[in-house]
Amino acid sequence: MAETEPSIFSRIIAGEIPADVVYDSERIIAFRDIAPQAPVHLLVVPKTELYRDVTELAAGDPALLAELVATAKRLADEHSDGDFRLVFNTGAGAGQTVFHVHAHVLSANDRGHSLQEGSLGQL
Repeated sequence: MAETEPSIFSRIIAGEIPADVVYDSERIIAFRDIAPQAPVHLLVVPKTELYRDVTELAAGDPALLAELVATAKRLADEHSDGDFRLVFNTGAGAGQTVFHVHAHVLSANDRGHSLQEGSLGQL
């Protein structure tokens, strides 16, 4: 990363900032978003600071990207019915605000319910 200050995610990984962590492994951490846009809104974050966005991660460590996606699926199975949206914002113009690659796992939390198109952010 080109930034001089650690990202908020790096600070969460280091334990400097509290988070509602739902998963923690050697290479990935996942926690609840503090401004959820769906009933289930988790952030899945590689612990490395090397990649700003998903395109850099895909080029630099495709195995880590595959692990991130598998983790997202496992978390969707645990926190909802397994159906989910996986969103990577890439660049400020696309809504990326933290330039430490991460995925948003968005899902309905109740079995039998779903996220309708256009429903995100309407909690």
